Amino acid sequence: MDDMNPQRSRADPDRQRRTLVVAALTTANGVAAPADGANSAALPVPRRHDPSMPLSIDDSLRDLLRHPAFAGHARLLLPWDDRPHDEAMPLRQIGSLLPYHSHVDPRVVVEALNRMIDDSRRGLLVFHRFYTPDERRADLGKEHTGLFFFRGKPGAPFALIAPGVGFAYVGSVHEGFPHAQEITRQGFNAFVLRYRPGRGEQAATQDMAAALAWLFAHAEELGIDTAGYSVWGSSAGARMAANIGSSGPEGHGGGALPKPALVVMAYTGHARVASREPPTFVVVGEQDAIAPPATMERRVAALRAQGTRVEYRRYEGLVHGFGLGTGTVADGWVAEAVRFWSKLSSARR
Repeated sequence: MDDMNPQRSRADPDRQRRTLVVAALTTANGVAAPADGANSAALPVPRRHDPSMPLSIDDSLRDLLRHPAFAGHARLLLPWDDRPHDEAMPLRQIGSLLPYHSHVDPRVVVEALNRMIDDSRRGLLVFHRFYTPDERRADLGKEHTGLFFFRGKPGAPFALIAPGVGFAYVGSVHEGFPHAQEITRQGFNAFVLRYRPGRGEQAATQDMAAALAWLFAHAEELGIDTAGYSVWGSSAGARMAANIGSSGPEGHGGGALPKPALVVMAYTGHARVASREPPTFVVVGEQDAIAPPATMERRVAALRAQGTRVEYRRYEGLVHGFGLGTGTVADGWVAEAVRFWSKLSSARR
């Protein structure tokens, strides 16, 4: 959740509202809690994978975690660092791991995971560490960071994507990997950021800045163009992207790097506006009770008042965390954002 703090008191006056929101999102995800005494033996038996075998929605979480394509970093695919998972759970129920998201489509999730499996099968690296071993030893939370690489055309600019939600968990399976897959279909390269959950906005934004510094330093070997890069974020991730847009990577420890050419923000309560901001693409659901449209619209108005180019989309009937918006009125918004990015790229040349 965009402004969620998991350490707040039980007396928090917003608690009841958030409980209702979670219930609504759980319904939107099509996930129902098992009845007391449900027979866990009815869950699918995991199957053994070889490196070329794709996943299906009927495979289990165990199949995902043990797939050779993700050896050494499989746990970083999942949202939570600090809680156990039922590894017998079928991937068709993956939305149950994302309580503050809506419209989680397991087929879309699995398709994006299979894209990485296919790249791994072809001998391509799909995961990169951006902190050094010494940095990870000094701060064990940095062991939970990294970049998942979705390749577009060699030499094309890149997008860096920060999923939400609330700095409590990282919803890459819903608003990271599927977004990256869509972006690469338009020829751009894309990286999904796994940042430190549970450490708040400052640490997460520092991770994003550190990742950008690493990408600039390794651009040639990665086959990416650093000119005209974009940053994307959803919910809490949009706060991170906006912070980079406002202050640049240097403002968050990333070194003297240029600001992004585009900031893409999905459903966030972030309101701060710097004196000079990059072009911005904004989406939100009309019924979002977590990041109300009015909050985003005030920032959009402030950006336009200073002359920043802004594209704004408000989608009727949608709540928080709709991701790609597959099957909804928001379906296709990522492609729209990429077209906006392409226009900006063409104008610079």
